[in-house]
Amino acid sequence: MINFIIWLIVGGVVGWLASLIMRTDAQQGIFLNIIVGIVGAALGGWLISPLLGMPSINQDAFSFGALVVSLIGAVILLAIVNLFRRGSVR
Repeated sequence: MINFIIWLIVGGVVGWLASLIMRTDAQQGIFLNIIVGIVGAALGGWLISPLLGMPSINQDAFSFGALVVSLIGAVILLAIVNLFRRGSVR
């Protein structure tokens, strides 16, 4: 149970940092930050982990490398969402 709570908190922080990087923080609240962080971590685990050899936060590994992979995945996710919403990555 505690791992689930930590996963939600870290997912929220990763989503919030990604929204600050992509300048979409004013448009989304804490719930959307958590969703972006967790889905972005899954995307990063699928795309970035094989390239860097590091897991994401979704793979039960909590390290600096896992946070970086998850953050990159969340930024990629927000870039894709911005591309479809506005027609530009921003």
